[in-house]
This record gives sequence, structure tokens and C-alpha cells, in this order.
Amino acid sequence: MSVAALLEACATRGLTLATAESCTGGMVAAALTDRAGSSAVFLWGAVTYSNAAKRQQLGVSQMTLVAHGAVSEEVAAEMVRGARDRSSADLAVSITGVAGPGGSERKPEGRVCFGVANKSGVRTETIDFGALGRARVRRAARDHAIALLLRAAQP
Repeated sequence: MSVAALLEACATRGLTLATAESCTGGMVAAALTDRAGSSAVFLWGAVTYSNAAKRQQLGVSQMTLVAHGAVSEEVAAEMVRGARDRSSADLAVSITGVAGPGGSERKPEGRVCFGVANKSGVRTETIDFGALGRARVRRAARDHAIALLLRAAQP
């Protein structure tokens, strides 16, 4: 995890950041704000753990939630669009997944969907971290989200 590199890249390029988190519960925002001076680039973070919060705070469609479930690239895309639009940030990331314990055959423990948005659009991906245990899945998702933002912040 290279929070310092992310913040430096954003500061150098004049970019701002926002987050929309579900299964990580604000861990990305916490990692960013643990660094002094992060307020120069980090604008806004939302923890939208429930479907109602995803709808109310980020504008995720009820139809998308019903059709695809909260753990889906479709929901990750709507979450990240909502975060970027509502915050007016240059870059945003979203995270929604199954940290564990539990899960299902269709959505197993360790499956996490990510969205990244910038002025060019939205990109999504799904990573299956495996049944590492709740704490390790959440840390892995946090670190992956920071890496996605870092890639998006580089020219």
C-alpha cells in the first residue's frame, strides 16, 4: 500500500480524491487521512454499508441492486459515479464485497468489486481474494483500492 505515493501523485497533478466504501467500512479514507496534509487532495468519503445508504448517499438504483446484488460491478460502478459526482473530485474509488465470514456459492467470501472513476469514465473489476478471513480481506481490498487510485493518478 503506497498512500504516500498516491497523495504525492495527486498533489503533483492537482487531482482530488473521493471514496465510496462498503465492506471496508472507511478503511481507505482512514488510510488517506492518517497522513498529514491529505486534506489537500482528499475531499470526501462515504461509508455506505447498507443498500439504503447506497441508494440515498450515492444514488445507486434500486433496480440495479435487485438485478445484480450489492456485490457486483454494476453496483460498484454506480457507487463510484455517485461519489465522484457528489464530491466533485477528479478521481474516485468504490468498494463493495463479501469480507466474511460466509458468502454463497454465487458470491463467495473474499469477492470484492471495485470501481474507479475519472473524467474519462468508469472502470470496474472484481477480485476474488479468497476466504482469508474478514480482517485480511478488508485490508487486501483497502490496499487494492489505493493501488487503483495510484494508477489512475499517474499520467
